[in-house]
Amino acid sequence: MASNAAVAPDAAPAGQTNEAGRNVPKEGEYVQWRTLPAGNPNQLNRWSHFLTREHEFPGAQAMLYGAGVPNKDMMKKAPHVGIATVWWEGNPCNTHLLDLGQKVKKAVEREKMLAWQFNTIGVSDGITMGGEGMRYSLQSREIIADSIETVTCAQHHDANISIPGCDKNMPGVIMAAARHNRPFVMIYGGTMRGGHSELLDKPINIVTCYEASGAYTYGRLKPACPNSKATPSDVMDDIEQHACPGAGACGGMYTANTMATAIEAMGLTAPGSSSFPASSPEKFRECEKAAEYIRICMEKDIRPRDLLTKESFENALVLTMILGGSTNGVLHYLAMANSADVDLTLDDINRVSAKTPFLADMAPSGRYYMEDLYKVGGTPAVLKMLIAAGYINGSIPTITGKTLAENVADWPSLDPDQKIIRPISDPIKPQGHIRVLYGNFSPGGAVAKITGKEGLSFTGKARCFNKEFELDNALKNSEITLEQGNQVIIVRYEGPKGGPGMPEQLKASAAIMGAGLTNVALVTDGRYSGASHGFIVGHVVPEAATGGPIALVKDGDLITIDAVKNRIDIIKTVEGVEGEAEIAKVLDERKKVWKAPVMKPTRGALAKYARLVGDASHGAVTDLGGSAY
Repeated sequence: MASNAAVAPDAAPAGQTNEAGRNVPKEGEYVQWRTLPAGNPNQLNRWSHFLTREHEFPGAQAMLYGAGVPNKDMMKKAPHVGIATVWWEGNPCNTHLLDLGQKVKKAVEREKMLAWQFNTIGVSDGITMGGEGMRYSLQSREIIADSIETVTCAQHHDANISIPGCDKNMPGVIMAAARHNRPFVMIYGGTMRGGHSELLDKPINIVTCYEASGAYTYGRLKPACPNSKATPSDVMDDIEQHACPGAGACGGMYTANTMATAIEAMGLTAPGSSSFPASSPEKFRECEKAAEYIRICMEKDIRPRDLLTKESFENALVLTMILGGSTNGVLHYLAMANSADVDLTLDDINRVSAKTPFLADMAPSGRYYMEDLYKVGGTPAVLKMLIAAGYINGSIPTITGKTLAENVADWPSLDPDQKIIRPISDPIKPQGHIRVLYGNFSPGGAVAKITGKEGLSFTGKARCFNKEFELDNALKNSEITLEQGNQVIIVRYEGPKGGPGMPEQLKASAAIMGAGLTNVALVTDGRYSGASHGFIVGHVVPEAATGGPIALVKDGDLITIDAVKNRIDIIKTVEGVEGEAEIAKVLDERKKVWKAPVMKPTRGALAKYARLVGDASHGAVTDLGGSAY
């Protein structure tokens, strides 16, 4: 006989909200699920109840007994908590996450809940960088989101704890949470310890490998000691063997740490999660506390969409600007907001950047790493300072049941003698380092990373490469030199559709830094790694594969990039044509003879991705029906 328990609606009519204005998925937007009303601490199995009540699904219950449900009382009353670890071996960012997940599982079981551990996939950006495997990286974000949504919903889980470690992992688990909208906690896998090179006699990390490669190619790589007999190849060996000394994500303010710190500022993790190193006692204690936090979220009905708000995204953007975070954050924030139906646009990026100083002397452009920040108070100490200064909204709710300000109130303040975070009165740059550029080169927007160290504007002649490997080959053969004058190096047909997969291009950007090519600005419809620095512009929309202006540029066209006016424009064609209207006519004529490339591959995961993915200015998501351009 079916239960007579009341059933709460879990969706609102299109364009509306329910439950006193809460942000819930629109009716028909995602698959709808029956759920028990919130508010009963003895009935936290709000979704699994419909699978385990009475004898309506005897086969399901038999399978659950076989999977480990210990008795009838647990079957009928215990909530089901999914523990999603983005675990696989072969990547230091993720290799330890299964162990963290097992600690969480034991803690959840001690709370008399059923804990079901499952994995999803990932791609190592460090391993695939500069190769064909990098095309799979961004689409792994969608697979992570799809797979966690799939298991959580199909298995009728009542809550989810996700444990990501590498770049695309974090936005993937948040996108999944916005879709299933069940009580949720994220635990960041943590950063790795810094490496050290004896031959260079300095700290090193993963980026050192790529920059050293450029120095090696251009004959600039040497050991620190002038009397050393070590060869450049010996130095490369030393770097490769010691840059990544153990488990954890890459140590600078690259994409992984950018996303982790931002998500902590949004209230979706425990305080300190983003700065606790992977192998620290604090990280293990965080795993123990996760069971307590997920119970709080279940009892108080705190759900992801309650935390994924315009105010929390504003916090994420502010902290990214303060810390000098990755341009990839822009792409991921747009995708996360899209999944949660939060109105976030490129204009918000520029608005926040214009009012937020850049304070952190952290890699890739600075001297310090997340491990160093952890030692002086970590992310909570930074948030505490920024809340007091009015830059961060401390009133937003969090997974602890407290506000963000309450979470960090008892946290030690930043060490006054530390050199990592500059005073607000003495910033590295008075405004943010991330700029969204528009112009005749990128009508739909482009994302620039300008720390100010490389200047605020750049003008040079276009030099076009139709794929990343063409630029890599030119650098390998030392075909780009200082003597050639200012060049705007354009790498095109590497966007979401054209790549396909919008690959990161750290290999080229780091090689240029290592080679000392200060006369170069890099522009692409693909992405740059969070570890990239220099004068770089990515995410150009429309992309080349759809016939955007980036596909129509010719070698010798004069291009200017202005991070003050937020513009990127072709100001003079190679034929000598100037003026906005006249250049538009030239581009129209070029468009008439342009031919779209044959899309490859035609089958498999990347082919599906290329057919579904939208443009970068809207997050490059795959569930909206394609590009706006």
